[in-house]
Formats: sequence, C-alpha cells, structure tokens
Amino acid sequence: MGHVAIYARVSTAEQDTDRQVRELQAYAERLGHTVVGVFTEKASGAKDNRPERAKVLELARKRQVNAVLVSEMSRWGRSTQDLLATLQDLSEWGVSLLSLNGLAYDRTSAMGKLMTTMLAGIAEFERDLIRDRVKSGLAAAKAKGKVLGRRVGQRPSDKKAAKVLELHKEGLSYRLIGRNLGLSKNTVADIVQRAQA
Repeated sequence: MGHVAIYARVSTAEQDTDRQVRELQAYAERLGHTVVGVFTEKASGAKDNRPERAKVLELARKRQVNAVLVSEMSRWGRSTQDLLATLQDLSEWGVSLLSLNGLAYDRTSAMGKLMTTMLAGIAEFERDLIRDRVKSGLAAAKAKGKVLGRRVGQRPSDKKAAKVLELHKEGLSYRLIGRNLGLSKNTVADIVQRAQA
C-alpha cells in the first residue's frame, strides 16, 4: 500500500480521459493505494509541453508518491528515449510506474530491478554514442576549416527563455523545466538567473 498519482492522457480534443481515470481509480482501490491526485491532459504523445505530467514528476521528485498509475506506458512516454529518461528519474526517486495494461515498471519486483539495471546500461551506452558522434562531427568540421563555437551574443536557448520563465513562475524545478523543453538543468538555471539580474 502507498500513495499514488494517476496520470491519464488522450491525443485529440475529441477524446476524453474519463474511462482511463475510472479504470485507474478502481485499480488503485484494488491494490489498496491512496490516490494523491488525478492528472489528465489532451496532448499528442510527441508533444514536448505536458504540464500535468511535469506536476506528477514533481510529486515523484519530492517523494510524495510511491507510484504513478497509467493505463499503458504509451500514455506516459513521448518517445522511447523520453520513457527511458523518466523511468530512470523515477527509479532514482524510488517511484514505480504501474501500468494497467501491458508492461509495468514496479521497482520493488524482480522484473523492476532487472529493468533498473538495463535502463542504467542503456543510458550509459546512449551517452557514449552521443559523445562519439559529437567528437566525430567536431573533427570533421575542423577538417573542413569551419570555425567552431558560439558567436558573441547568440544563445540558441534564448528562443525558449519566455517558456522557461513561465514554467519557473509555476514552481517547476529546473530539471523538470529542462526535461519539458529539451534543455539542460544548468541552461534553465542560467536563463532564470539572467532574467533576475
């Protein structure tokens, strides 16, 4: 038994989350869990800005829930990469992602522990691949005589500064803002500090 958050998502405005929420509330009751909150949104699976999911992640980060309940993993993750990243975060915070249908990530089970180990390995492999691609790309650019580095006064992240500040006002952590907007936690902190200066 524990405290859980329910997260339900549909892809189009014509659909509603009522069925998902009903089924997940019944699922929580069967397991003897206390529902801390129900979070719903209408958003494409690939959409970056999902504020309700960000609120669930914030509850998990603060360890106010033991698990997040979803109807299926595809309702939670925007992509395989996003799913792996958020599962890794949830694992660090000691929070399970329980799915009513299909694959679930119960970190207390043997399968959950195996998934945690696999996720860590995949994440490390992905970091190595990215690092190798960056080194290779830089070497190729230098060989062609390109001047590397940012020109003075240009920050690509400035395009997202307004959204960063808006989410910061809503009380989201730097990490969650970064995850939602595809920025690093340090870049988000830098944008907020520049705006406050």
